[in-house]
Amino acid sequence: MITTLIFDMDDTLYDEIDYCRSGFHAVDAYLSTIYATDAGAIFDALWTQFNAGNHTTTFNAALDSLDIAYDKSTIKDLIAIYREHKPDISLDEQTFETLDTLSQKYSLALITDGFLPAQKLKIAALGLGKFFKCIVCTEELGREYWKPHPKGFELILEKLQADPEKTACIADNAKKDFIAPNAMSITTIQLIRPNKVHLTQPQSPQTAPKHTIYSITYLPKLLESF
Repeated sequence: MITTLIFDMDDTLYDEIDYCRSGFHAVDAYLSTIYATDAGAIFDALWTQFNAGNHTTTFNAALDSLDIAYDKSTIKDLIAIYREHKPDISLDEQTFETLDTLSQKYSLALITDGFLPAQKLKIAALGLGKFFKCIVCTEELGREYWKPHPKGFELILEKLQADPEKTACIADNAKKDFIAPNAMSITTIQLIRPNKVHLTQPQSPQTAPKHTIYSITYLPKLLESF
């Protein structure tokens, strides 16, 4: 019988691509005032690069395409704006209702990697505090404790006094999300959203989830079957 649920956030509880879009709009608003470009032109360049698969030098390539001069300091500023903007994201109705239902039956926890200001702003924008008894931003522990390190999971189990064999982890990224919980005898469930950003496949049994679902609405019934 499962008593505790540990959720990932990005691309599990909402579409991470919505956050990316929101961040690019914030960068567009900032740069448009400096360079007096047409509103949306910089966003379009950023969005084109991102959708082409450039997720690492997006700002550089977009500015190059617009013949806008920049230096390392400029890129650093844009990254800060992206990470520190107030995101325009929300839980969809199905996710909100499912979390509301699950929170009445199970102890819910959240574990999320990522740069701290951004992750905390996402948590606030999504209103997750009302559902989760424990929230661990692994950046607060140190970047070396990002997943797949088990420390965040260990802290949650300790705080909630949870039995790992009565705990399930729901996440999306088969590259890193399931390694620690699999090793800890936590039931692992991959939730694949249609618009997910990271299209990774399990590379070994250690990285593979025990179960896979394609909508959070399937989660309550799956949990009841254990």
